[in-house]
Amino acid sequence: MADSLVIVESPAKAKTIGKYLGSKYIVKASMGHIRDLPKSQIGVEVKRNFEPKYITIRGKGSVLKELKDARKKVKKVYLAADPDREGEAIAWHLAHYLELSDSEPCRVVFNEITKQAVKDAFKTPRPINKDLVNAQQARRILDRLVGYKISPLLWKKVKKGLSAGRVQSVAVKLINDRENEIKGFVPVEYWSITAQLKSGKSKFEAKFYSLDGKKTDLNNEDEVNQILKVIDKESFIVQEVKEKERQRHPSAPFITSTLQQEAARKLNFRAAKTMSVAQQLYEGIELGKEGTVGLITYMRTDSTRISPAAQEEAKQFIEGKFGAEFVPSTPRVYSKKNSNTQDAHEAVRPSSVLRQPDEIKSFLSRDQYRLYKLIWERFVASQMTSAVLDTMTVDIAAGSAVFRAVGSKVKFPGFMKVYVEGNDDETTEEDRLLPPLGKGDEVNAEQIEPKQHFTQPPPRYTEARLVRTLEELGIGRPSTYAPTLETIQRRGYVALEEKKFVPTELGELVVELMEEFFPEILDVEFTANMEEELDHVEEGKENWIKVLDEFYQSFEKRLEYAEEEMKEIEIQDEVSDEICEKCGQPMVYKMGRFGKFLACSGFPDCRNTKPIIKDIGVACPKCSQGRIVERRSKKGRVFFGCDRYPECDFVSWDRPVEKPCPKCDSMMVVKNSKAGAKIHCTQCDYKEDAPE
Repeated sequence: MADSLVIVESPAKAKTIGKYLGSKYIVKASMGHIRDLPKSQIGVEVKRNFEPKYITIRGKGSVLKELKDARKKVKKVYLAADPDREGEAIAWHLAHYLELSDSEPCRVVFNEITKQAVKDAFKTPRPINKDLVNAQQARRILDRLVGYKISPLLWKKVKKGLSAGRVQSVAVKLINDRENEIKGFVPVEYWSITAQLKSGKSKFEAKFYSLDGKKTDLNNEDEVNQILKVIDKESFIVQEVKEKERQRHPSAPFITSTLQQEAARKLNFRAAKTMSVAQQLYEGIELGKEGTVGLITYMRTDSTRISPAAQEEAKQFIEGKFGAEFVPSTPRVYSKKNSNTQDAHEAVRPSSVLRQPDEIKSFLSRDQYRLYKLIWERFVASQMTSAVLDTMTVDIAAGSAVFRAVGSKVKFPGFMKVYVEGNDDETTEEDRLLPPLGKGDEVNAEQIEPKQHFTQPPPRYTEARLVRTLEELGIGRPSTYAPTLETIQRRGYVALEEKKFVPTELGELVVELMEEFFPEILDVEFTANMEEELDHVEEGKENWIKVLDEFYQSFEKRLEYAEEEMKEIEIQDEVSDEICEKCGQPMVYKMGRFGKFLACSGFPDCRNTKPIIKDIGVACPKCSQGRIVERRSKKGRVFFGCDRYPECDFVSWDRPVEKPCPKCDSMMVVKNSKAGAKIHCTQCDYKEDAPE
């Protein structure tokens, strides 16, 4: 008979741990939190030291009965929820429900779910850490006070269903501010001159760099024409060749935010999807004869620390697979990004580097494999030697003008043999080889290309860019990034257009009201300081009630002022020219999480909705009678189809262009790649640059 009960959050985790512990342990899942603040009321007694009023979560009755019954059959209970604030709070609520003593060493934590890590954790159980619990309670109560005090005010004064939140309000403000920057941006003209050059059989390009020994920017066409006059009929002579060796160092292993950013860039994953798939990898995957194994360490972390055992295993693996020259002379240590970094957990890494992605691919879903491969490669690369690149800078004179060509080649790949970090601009570092050139060599100018450009506004936030900005500003913590991004979309404050965040009119209005009446909530510094205070509670340096009290004193005054001064605003829906085909009333524009759509103004009696269809000005290549329109899939992805659907079933993920292919007369489409947008023929190999 079993003599111990172990409680974890999920059935997958229970299954993995159960296999390691054997028959003396019953392993059950609590299915996440068992108690929370009530949804129907604020649930916090502000005047009684912010005492929370917890209730059992609806639908948990059968789970709780099962846990209580199992508790009666055993001598010992272990609480093995995740190793963070949230996990500690789950354990604390369970201990309260099962009437375990505060001093009882019932808490076991492990950073990875492997046989060794689990067995080690059960050798050293500890009492529940009240500092961690208090940090979680303080955050929960803080967010509850902000949400439940400001939201009714917005309902009353603006629109029912509106809400405000602490971290998400700052995120919406960042998106809003960026949109205002873009709207206020004034493009500045500039020019470039590119010379297409040839030396022997090798072709390469050089860009105009200086005139009369001074680096010169080209601001308009007149300046370009002057340069073209200077170089007219001049020979292109190599003036100087500089060769240098430079090192490129690997990126640190993943933390939560960098994992979300890189999965967005390389795998096209939303932040919530990254965390969901990472949770599956952490909790355990069935690997045939090896049984169920947790493949990665805990995925909510902001530390790049690696355990000595994992480093040693990586060193042996790299030496065996790639050779001793790929192992650095001393193990790599990555510094903390900032003083707020919590060092409780290791970085996100494979639980064993010996489980190579391709060897376990057959046991993983496509998404699990791709994310595991990303984590595995990033970790292995982080423990390898730097890459060595040979760079070559060549100045070529044409009269008194100088053109510069830059080339590089990888001399020693080092970590690049395994992995290279992506970036938000989707540019890549490739070998740009220049032919062997020496001072005094003459090269042939095959073509001189002047080109007009305009400076671009700052880019809108992608999920990856927004996560990085929140992290840099010290707002939110690893566990909050993905839910924050989901919340601001669900509430209709922002929409995703072409994977970039755009504020909605509703989002702009709420930010405007918050800026006027609750500026602290939107103040980046104030929010970052609050995160630090919560960290201090976790570390036992600060009293959680004091932190809440200091916040609430000024917040209460703001609430009273807003109640008096905030004017009632009625948001009128914009009426369209479309008539509802179901009831004959006009359709109005509404904002959903994927942008605007049309809805019947007779809601809730008539619930008819339909997408807004944009004609892109191209005839349908399949039926010739219809027009190509932009549509959205159920998941919000843009695609292009014939407006005569379902009579004509033409569809394309890529945007068709009006002109046919000059080579074969077929349809051409715009394709975006890391090198920029290009127009491709859908039938032959013809392609050309898309206009800027």
